Amino acid sequence: MKKFIIHGHKPLCGTVWIAGAKNAALPILAATLLTNQPVTLRNIPHLTDISVMYEILTELGCTIHQTTDGVTVSAKTINRQTIPDFLAGRLRGSILMMGPLLARTGHVRISMPGGCAIGARPIDLHIKGLIALGAQCKNSHGFLDLTAKKLVGSKIYLDFPSVGATENILCASVLAQGVTVIQNAATEPEIIDLANFLNCLGAKIAGAGTDTIMINGVSCLRGTNYTIMSDRIEAGTMLTAAAATHGEVTVLGIVPAHINPLTAKLREMNHTLQIEEDSATISAAKMARAVDIKTLPFPGFPTDMQAQVTSLLAVSEGTCIITETIFENRFMHIGELVRMGANIKVTGRSAVIEGKKHLVGTRVRATDLRAGAALVIAGLAAIGDTEISDVYHIERGYDRLDEKLRKLGAEIYPC
Repeated sequence: MKKFIIHGHKPLCGTVWIAGAKNAALPILAATLLTNQPVTLRNIPHLTDISVMYEILTELGCTIHQTTDGVTVSAKTINRQTIPDFLAGRLRGSILMMGPLLARTGHVRISMPGGCAIGARPIDLHIKGLIALGAQCKNSHGFLDLTAKKLVGSKIYLDFPSVGATENILCASVLAQGVTVIQNAATEPEIIDLANFLNCLGAKIAGAGTDTIMINGVSCLRGTNYTIMSDRIEAGTMLTAAAATHGEVTVLGIVPAHINPLTAKLREMNHTLQIEEDSATISAAKMARAVDIKTLPFPGFPTDMQAQVTSLLAVSEGTCIITETIFENRFMHIGELVRMGANIKVTGRSAVIEGKKHLVGTRVRATDLRAGAALVIAGLAAIGDTEISDVYHIERGYDRLDEKLRKLGAEIYPC
């Protein structure tokens, strides 16, 4: 099993180009099923989750052509409507196939998806939205079967602004007859990117990025060339790592507005941020002060940055509270941070952190994607050597993270 060895306590310095966003690429790849014409995507990150999505598309009958510039997907013929169980179990994002397959073929069969064990993450809102569009759903022996002779536009209210449910409903409704309105929709930048992509295919979507999205259904969609947005979570991870190691790092190729919730907190911690049109530079404070954080749907503080910032707050001055409101099981990294000397106590969905001057390297295990990133940050900041096992979790969502960190001066090596 691959591991990372980190010789810590060295500041990160330099510039780093941020990869395309995993959480935008996955729904957009799923949405290529909506057209029988080729789609070329650029700025696709090199991740194991993306590779699994390619495998799923291939199993369904798509052809995938990868080049150094991107990937071309052709869904001219779809020869099956069942997502293979062995692939669905490896990728939570496989659930994003439901809307596109249902819209294109009238049928989809999928087992309950896998991914990181960070909470229950029910898909009831996905199903509720698709049923509202005219689908029938059967659940038996761990499989979902959805069928629809015809999808018809509807007004759909989401009890929670679920990103995945919004994406599935968006994809299903673009080929539905009539008008669909999604109320209390997710407003994350990845929703905007998906809507922009669908509009490039010929969809008629308005309001993406607000809590009300309107879709006028069309009869067919065309092919296109599209560039995936940059990964705001990778950008945030790099800025947080620079802060934790008392370094100075510029992240390039980003949309600064996407990381406003993080940069606001970093400034509150006393770090210096310089924001340009497509970049952000952090100059870390000698001693950062602790701040309270509460995760919320966008534009609130992202749950996908909670673990990384926990590592930063563990080496900041003062006491603070992190409250996790999105996932009920997203403190799995804290036990590993405590092994490194962090002073953190968890009660329910809150963690009380008493900052220390430094952490100490030891053997730890990545339990999920963002927990793995948090341990990398902790290892970079710690005195001594840190060994992180199960780093395949990290490779699910970070494009060559260790290589990029080495270019910034980190001593991190796979073994």
